[in-house]
Amino acid sequence: MITIPAFVCLYGVAWAKWAAPGFVGLAYLALSALTLGVYAVDKSAAKAGRMRIRERTLHLLSIAGGWPGALIGQQWLRHKSVKASFRRVYWVTVVLNVVAFALLCTPAATTLAEL
Repeated sequence: MITIPAFVCLYGVAWAKWAAPGFVGLAYLALSALTLGVYAVDKSAAKAGRMRIRERTLHLLSIAGGWPGALIGQQWLRHKSVKASFRRVYWVTVVLNVVAFALLCTPAATTLAEL
């Protein structure tokens, strides 16, 4: 689970060096907590045979910034950690989110525009 500490370091550098907004870090924390909670509810529903949360909803939460909570849910709850097709899409959401973060909160967008 090196992904989360690596992102925390990226955010720390973006915050310290390029003044990335503090609310962005708070948004990641809130979305991660929400996403972890949704994973827990879905895991409970799966065990009880109740109506499940759509995978699309889980992926939307991940791409919105809740991917750290999703990763924790997959590891700690052992939920959605085996289904290969889900995991592939999940990692795409992580990459898209981190790229969007880098473009919005670092000079990367300005550098790309200058090319």
